[in-house]
Amino acid sequence: MRSVPGGASHTIRKVTPTGAVTTLAGLAGSSGSADGTGSTARFLEPHSLAVDAMGNVFVADTFNSTIRKVTPEGVVTTIAGRAGAVGSANGLGSAARFSDPQGIAVDHDGNIYVSDTDNGTIRKVTPDGTNWMVSTLAGLAGSQASVDGTNSRARFVGPKGCGLDSAGNLYVADNDGSTIRKVTPVGTNWVVTTLAGAAGKFGSVDGIGSDARFYAPFDVTVDSAGNLFVADGGNNLIRKLTLTETNWVVTTAAGLGGNHGREDGAGRDALFQLLSARPSIAMVTFMWPTKATAPSARWARPE
Repeated sequence: MRSVPGGASHTIRKVTPTGAVTTLAGLAGSSGSADGTGSTARFLEPHSLAVDAMGNVFVADTFNSTIRKVTPEGVVTTIAGRAGAVGSANGLGSAARFSDPQGIAVDHDGNIYVSDTDNGTIRKVTPDGTNWMVSTLAGLAGSQASVDGTNSRARFVGPKGCGLDSAGNLYVADNDGSTIRKVTPVGTNWVVTTLAGAAGKFGSVDGIGSDARFYAPFDVTVDSAGNLFVADGGNNLIRKLTLTETNWVVTTAAGLGGNHGREDGAGRDALFQLLSARPSIAMVTFMWPTKATAPSARWARPE
């Protein structure tokens, strides 16, 4: 079972393995910021979500600039930020501020990681009793660039989707820089490196590390083997990053560069329309065939 952000429909949807779709929270066409249960809750174009081990859904409620929690029963609460109050302040619960967050991930301890897009920072939301404490791990609010470094010395350019591996490393689709970044915990610090792509250089070339090219990637996920899959929005492609010794090799897993559409299929036979379907597409699901070398891919988008 998967949850899907409804984007412009302002809802959180649930999709079962058999394809049955239901609305977990929110009311289609009715925006707002109200907490509540089921259809009494309101969202404002949620762009991304993550699910913890208990089945709770955490939502980057983008245009409210808040982080929301949805229980399996559909009870919605705001755990950090305040609707309509944009900023970059760290703090407890509603004292914290975000600016159009568009990526979110949760680790096995229940800590939440947020790509705070318009601030150009990576934030952490940590459970603190019944409250949630927000801190900034990397980047500097108001200073956007593509710079590797530690903590606030690193810079991002419109970071969007993010994903965690089993070791606690965070991977970020640095959208406006067209690169894939890694945020690594080292003691109490967070070290940011660029794995693939070159800042300000756009394209669809496969290759190793900085030789590869992306065009406005907006989401990234990690499989159990540590491979990364990237929704390469401007190229309408799904890209795969594989660690080979110390290098990351970029290949195209699905889609055909320069072509867009909504065709299912394997590898290059599949077509995507990621960019034209709004940047609020927030989840890509891969279904690996049992006897094929290329994945078939399906995608979900806002309604």
